[in-house]
Amino acid sequence: MKAKFALIAALAALPLGAATPPKPGEVAITVTNLRSSEGVVRACMTTNPDIFPRCRQDPASHRTVVPAGEKVELVFSGVKPGRYAVALLHDENGNGKADRALGMMPKEGFGFSRDAKVRMGPPSFDSAAFDYSGDARVLRIKMRYML
Repeated sequence: MKAKFALIAALAALPLGAATPPKPGEVAITVTNLRSSEGVVRACMTTNPDIFPRCRQDPASHRTVVPAGEKVELVFSGVKPGRYAVALLHDENGNGKADRALGMMPKEGFGFSRDAKVRMGPPSFDSAAFDYSGDARVLRIKMRYML
């Protein structure tokens, strides 16, 4: 019954016209507020607070790259229960890195699970972390831009 309720809740959270609903073991992410369809969206999900948000250093992390668009939907499959945080980058020029102005300020979009706030740097793992039980899960993340 609990799994059935979780699936119903996940389906209800999907935007109209969304891709296939996630299944147990999947985390679906809808990314909104992209300023352009240029480039790609790089997504990374990790359980390791020591390397977040640079989770590509975590061989156990879930990562994907999808084309940018008005709204982006992506799915991580084979996700085991645990405490995760997601980091997104709108890599508008497709160069594989987060471009910065004056060496510090991000020139491209970024986003984090739980829409964790950015202050004088990226949010902590705990600010972005969510508990995942293994049921189908849908997250919404707003892309943010500083420039």
